[in-house]
Amino acid sequence: MTSLEPVLDKDGVRLTVEDAVATVSLTNPAKRNVQSPALWRALTDAGRSLPGDVRVVVLRAEGTSFSAGLDRQAFTPEGFDGEPSFMDLARGSDTEFDAAIAEYQEGFVWLRRNDIVSIAAVQGHAIGAGFQLALACDLRIVASDVQFAMRETSLGLVPDLTGTHPLVGLVGYARALEICATGRFVQAEEAERTGLANLVVPGEELDAAVRDLAGALLAAPRDAVIETKALLQGAAGRSFEAQRTAERASQARRLRDLAGLAD
Repeated sequence: MTSLEPVLDKDGVRLTVEDAVATVSLTNPAKRNVQSPALWRALTDAGRSLPGDVRVVVLRAEGTSFSAGLDRQAFTPEGFDGEPSFMDLARGSDTEFDAAIAEYQEGFVWLRRNDIVSIAAVQGHAIGAGFQLALACDLRIVASDVQFAMRETSLGLVPDLTGTHPLVGLVGYARALEICATGRFVQAEEAERTGLANLVVPGEELDAAVRDLAGALLAAPRDAVIETKALLQGAAGRSFEAQRTAERASQARRLRDLAGLAD
């Protein structure tokens, strides 16, 4: 992607914008882009900083790994400077704990907004929180060296950064359970075969493949893409008849808009 003046650059997250494409980069390759509450808040800020004309968001990472997951410092008694440690959170009330995790999740949920299409460009390790960040995006293009793993269960925890819903939706309950409970690696061939990856390419072709997909997404009228995304996102929760009804309502809105008859 073209190097541009950052809109935001803090705590391991950089946001740049070129026309209708925003690029969110993880920028701590020396530590394999490990994650922390500060990084999650920076991701939230990136979502809030998007100009209104952005249609595609590319999530990428510098270095050889997309993200090796949660920084293990989170599990130490001292935690991160200026942050409550996870042990402190565990000692707090259920309400306080729930509010803290909900805040962390905000860095992930905006990537599924109806008004954008998000693409994760994933290379190397995407472990735990890194896997969940890739799952937060609508689409995933991965390098042939990719290694996904959900290691939370192996640590006595559960995935809690919004990754469980998209994982089950993509690979089904049984495979999702097996991936999470074993913590094993899912590599490129399986990721593409099971729907975790839309496309696998050699690492040196990753950026070009993402640019091509972004260009293809921008070719369709924005309002039609927004309406279609909303229609597809709701499909799993609707019956066949309810989805038929939703299709008709969506098409009526599009045709009225095209005819200049919108309310």
